[in-house]
Amino acid sequence: MRLDKFICKSTEYSLVDALALIENRSVVVNGIIAIGASHQVHKNNVVTLDGEILTSRSSRYLLLNKPVNMICSNVDEKYPSVLNLLDVDRVTELHIAGRLDADTTGLVLITDDGHWSFNLTSPKNKCEKVYKVLLSRPISSDATKHFLEGILLQGESNLTLPAKLHIIDSYNVFLTLTEGRFHQVKRMFSSIGNRVKSLHRQQIGNLELDVDIGHWRSLTQAEVEELSVND
Repeated sequence: MRLDKFICKSTEYSLVDALALIENRSVVVNGIIAIGASHQVHKNNVVTLDGEILTSRSSRYLLLNKPVNMICSNVDEKYPSVLNLLDVDRVTELHIAGRLDADTTGLVLITDDGHWSFNLTSPKNKCEKVYKVLLSRPISSDATKHFLEGILLQGESNLTLPAKLHIIDSYNVFLTLTEGRFHQVKRMFSSIGNRVKSLHRQQIGNLELDVDIGHWRSLTQAEVEELSVND
């Protein structure tokens, strides 16, 4: 975790306050005066502020069922942020682990543990995400083979990683991905001459969406650990 964010998570100071404290040389990491807000604080580090040891608050891990026309951002833009749906303290310390487009619904994970979310969303860890897709045209008979072999998206030089396509009926499919390129699902179906009418993420790893639209809950410790990646 960045030093400035660690200070915020260990105190009631804002990010602006944390930066000022670092600039004033009030923060010491492992006996050395800290001079950079971006300094990475690890679990075994000792951080003191004016001589007092700082202890970070416990991390939070939330599951939310994202409605349509809301954005996975920390601030409102054209559409409101999904963070408006949360009734929790210090909501500004949270961030979204794996974003969805405004017109996409479903499972979103929210946390203040940057290490956990980075590992969860890193393509090298190949965490599976399952999407339910409604198409504008009947799915082609060879789509499953194309998706499994990888697709060259427009403007890119590398094939997509193998993706599993399960056909429910002519217009509805489940798609399982292990990466998250820009508008990837929509672009993959576009490349085979189809168009996504609606998109819903219902599973990340073994964690399935189990709350109503617009609602959220905290993850259990077992769920957090199951989605954790040891590096």
